[in-house]
Amino acid sequence: MRSARTPLAAAAGLAAAALMLAACTTDAPTDTIDASPEESAAASEGDWFDQAEYDRQLAQRDIEPEGPADQPWLQAIEPEWVDTEEYAVEGGDHTVCFSNASVSNPWRVTGFITMQQQVAVYEESGDIGEFRVSDAGDDDNQQISDIQAFVESGDCAAIIISPSTTATLTPAVEAACDSGVPVIVFDRGVNTDCAVTFIHPIGGYAYGADAAEFLVDNLEPGSTVLALRILPGVDVLEHRWAAAQQIFGASELEVLGFEFTGGDAAQIRDTVEQYLQRGEVDGIWMDAGDGAVAAVEAFEDTGNPYPVFAGEDELGFLRKWEETGMTAIAPVYSNFQWRTPIVAAMRILDGEQVPSEWVLPQEPVTEETLPDYLERNADMPSLHYAQFGGEDLPGYPEAWQDR
Repeated sequence: MRSARTPLAAAAGLAAAALMLAACTTDAPTDTIDASPEESAAASEGDWFDQAEYDRQLAQRDIEPEGPADQPWLQAIEPEWVDTEEYAVEGGDHTVCFSNASVSNPWRVTGFITMQQQVAVYEESGDIGEFRVSDAGDDDNQQISDIQAFVESGDCAAIIISPSTTATLTPAVEAACDSGVPVIVFDRGVNTDCAVTFIHPIGGYAYGADAAEFLVDNLEPGSTVLALRILPGVDVLEHRWAAAQQIFGASELEVLGFEFTGGDAAQIRDTVEQYLQRGEVDGIWMDAGDGAVAAVEAFEDTGNPYPVFAGEDELGFLRKWEETGMTAIAPVYSNFQWRTPIVAAMRILDGEQVPSEWVLPQEPVTEETLPDYLERNADMPSLHYAQFGGEDLPGYPEAWQDR
């Protein structure tokens, strides 16, 4: 039985097929999917669906996390603590190395700013002497090379890795673990549990379920839903869609299809408009909210009523939601998680216990909580993410405003 620490790898054929779908999104939309609930549910039971993990994540949404209520980046759901005394290093002035998949979207930009400000706290205290960062630009081969360079340098007291994709980065993570340096994986997973800790919010299944359940609850039977996805082969994204397939398959909603857009606003708008030319779209499900505003604007441009919408906590979408008064939800993949790997590295180098799987809370923005998040982030740019968790860090608010 696999847990979120060891997500199943996508087959090469799946990735290739998905990329072909992505290439076709500027052409006519694919035919409507009108499968039975049994067929739709079965469609998700492939390389990216794990029933036990799906059940676990959906249950974790209702579990009270351990830790300080006002510091969600330090909270943990059902933690299993591991000793780290073997990694303890006397004194401070540590060199911490971070291999980043990229800063290629606003969510990652927001998170990286938060991470840098957390590092600044430890630089001020003398615990971190140098923070070395490599950015792979979403290139697997580049990230493999970056990790290898960190290992070969022998300078890193700890190596933090946010993988670009799941299966391809697994050997590089294992090689880093074999070096004897404590490895921390966060955000996206790999197919190994060799890291000292794997840090992430509850997960993709919970995200996809939050969005799909909202659409089922707020649409009439027989209503149509269009799914917009960004890219294949990343565990948290594949899990979001797998969860949605389960929930839609057991409902009376009609899933028109799913389209890969790369998160490109122009392509999102074009794709939605093409579907609207063919008929009504009553609901929008997204596996990531980057570009959600473009999808909303497609309805405005074509004179169609607003759909029931599942976006994300990017401020541009939250503000559009408030402006339009549409029925919506903003599932989150808690951006404040970018603080946690730095905290974990310091605890490990001090020989303190950390959870082997550090599961952070993941609370969607709802109609009830929307005003509070908008007020708290009133001075932030549209590409900022509401649940960034950096209000108490030294660079607040300028560091996030001057991105």
